[in-house]
Amino acid sequence: MNKKESYQTLTLPVEGMTCASCVLRVEKTLKKIEGVQEANVNLATEKVALTFDPSKVKLPELASAVDAAGYKLVVPTEESAEHHKTPTGEPTESYLKLKREFLFSAILTLPIMVISMVMMTPTWAGFTAWWPLSMDDTNKLLLIATTLVMAVSGKRFFTIAWKLARHFTSDMNTLVAVGTGTAYLYSTLVVLFPHWFPSDVRSHVYFDTAAVIVTLILMGRLLEAKAKQRASDAIKKLMELQPKTARVVRNGRDIGIPIEDVVHDDIVIVRPGEKIPVDGLITDGFTSVDESMVTGESIPVEKTIGDKVIGGTINKNGSIEFRATAVGKETVIAQIIKLVEAAQGSKAPIQTLANKIASVFVPIVIGISLLTFVLWFVVGGSGFTAAMMNFIAVLIIACPCALGLATPTAIMVGTGLGATRGILIKNAESLERAHKVQTVVLDKTGTITSGKPSVADVVPLNGFDSATLLHRAASVEKRSEHPLGQAIVEYAQSKGIAPADVHSFLSITGRGITATVDGDAVLIGNRLLMDGSSVNVVEAEMILQRVAEEGKTPVLVSLNGRLAGVIAIADTIKPSSQKAVVRLKEMGLEVVMMSGDNRRTAEAIARQAGIERVIAEVLPHDKAKHVHALQAEGRIVAMAGDGINDAPALAQADVGIAMGTGTDVAMETADITLMKSDLRGVAEAIQLSHKTIRAIKQNLFWAFIYNVIGIPVAALGLLNPIYAAAAMAFSSVSVVMNSLRLRFTNL
Repeated sequence: MNKKESYQTLTLPVEGMTCASCVLRVEKTLKKIEGVQEANVNLATEKVALTFDPSKVKLPELASAVDAAGYKLVVPTEESAEHHKTPTGEPTESYLKLKREFLFSAILTLPIMVISMVMMTPTWAGFTAWWPLSMDDTNKLLLIATTLVMAVSGKRFFTIAWKLARHFTSDMNTLVAVGTGTAYLYSTLVVLFPHWFPSDVRSHVYFDTAAVIVTLILMGRLLEAKAKQRASDAIKKLMELQPKTARVVRNGRDIGIPIEDVVHDDIVIVRPGEKIPVDGLITDGFTSVDESMVTGESIPVEKTIGDKVIGGTINKNGSIEFRATAVGKETVIAQIIKLVEAAQGSKAPIQTLANKIASVFVPIVIGISLLTFVLWFVVGGSGFTAAMMNFIAVLIIACPCALGLATPTAIMVGTGLGATRGILIKNAESLERAHKVQTVVLDKTGTITSGKPSVADVVPLNGFDSATLLHRAASVEKRSEHPLGQAIVEYAQSKGIAPADVHSFLSITGRGITATVDGDAVLIGNRLLMDGSSVNVVEAEMILQRVAEEGKTPVLVSLNGRLAGVIAIADTIKPSSQKAVVRLKEMGLEVVMMSGDNRRTAEAIARQAGIERVIAEVLPHDKAKHVHALQAEGRIVAMAGDGINDAPALAQADVGIAMGTGTDVAMETADITLMKSDLRGVAEAIQLSHKTIRAIKQNLFWAFIYNVIGIPVAALGLLNPIYAAAAMAFSSVSVVMNSLRLRFTNL
């Protein structure tokens, strides 16, 4: 077995992560294990994309290592290994646990905070008139209530902090645990051992600080979790597209079965208004289908016998029967979900800076907080309690939650938005790279033009007639899969011309075809083929010039060494192409058209589309070289093509964009796949990249500036720890909410 093939890739949930430091800790823990090739952790999705060798390490071993590091790797059972996700729309157990802990903490914290505030004001004297407990007894009551908060709701912080401390490392949980633990421990000692402290200190306890910080941070995490669920709405909507059941023909009867039981070649019946359950080819009926949820195209598409249908789309007005060609994980919807999940779980290069800072952030913050305490207590002589409060404030305000969420939440929303618009992005790196594009290279056929060429003119020469010319050409092209050849075959059929048997068929890449038909030696192709075979084309010069100027493609036909005529084929530009080119130019991008046509024909099409720079007469295998030449000019190049013939050029480009190929080829073949063959999608994809990267930069700026301002303010004694906790929670939520704004952006 190939070494690469022995590796297995799984995406598994990780519980307990709260910040960028947690992400790095889990990644480092997993990557140290022999047999693990890659571990890519995403804080926004709370999952790890894990590539490992099952022969060297088992999942339980990986889970144990993560557990020892302070987190929990959720390993699926054998029964759920294929599908271990929580049902769409339902909250996870970790979310429900977080909610329970927050509510428990909030219920106890409210009276703790009220009583503590009253005790610190002159109204306490009046309050004691009906309050049955003395101040000492009230403090003991606060101790009991706060202990419950710390033991139940705050336990998660201390558990992880302790595990990390055993490995001489730290993260955001360490900051919270040290901060709240300091306030709680100090207050507990004052209450239980009052004789240890001066009389003026005994009345100052900080149970409210510890309880409120725990409650506010849990509230922030709860809001974060809710917002992150909204960030992944695109996946949920895609998962909801497929119906639960399908109606199939079995043993001469149509019956309803679960969609999981549909198999290849089943005949599926879909009535008007119903969702199409799986992918297939129509065998009977005519209808129109709403494919907007897959392609982003709002206008229903007419479908008839032989046409493809996509699972999850809506049958509008006709009853159809179709043969199932893709079921389960093979369907377009399943591939889209897989691609979007992979993209949302990937990391953008821009996140590198955040990761580097996070790796040293917590130790530096702990150092700053200790320095703050020493300066206030020893140098400033402000007293232990004031120094302690400033120490706690620095720890709490500096929690790097927002830093870890800045990039992945924007990536989640951006890729999700793209999926709903028919723009499928391979990974975060592709999404980031697209915003740097300076030059967009567009393949002509199928990208700028409709890709459905048709015969416009038939010009016989040298005494040959149109019928003979078409008969020989169509007979040869019947064996070809080239779009121009198919246009000739279809035109001949429309004239009632039946093809003959073909012998000695030979296709010459980039030139044409040679064959024998009814004893005649036939050459059909371009000028290069004729020149290479010593066929005189002087008589066709004027015709070739006129055809080229009209933007048509001339196909030359030779019989027995003599030029028999010219067949002009037109491939009209799509109605949207001109608008798309205008928009790309408005975005400041250089637009280049690449074509295998002769220069005159290519330039005629380019003029219609509004493109000035044309690379013509390019053989298919040379397209990548021309893309490389543009890159050599120092340009960041995007290449848009059909995703099949243009594969080498798409791979060479900085960003490869496959046009309208989502239902025909694997969606992993390009950096970006457009589900509809509309050139405006190229502009939308690049615009999506610009807006997503802008959101990421805004998030990172907010996360950084928050700490740059907050830490000095706290160190100077100008920030109460409770306000610091509220501000820290708000910073994380604000970053997620800023990412969510992308959902409503115009592309």
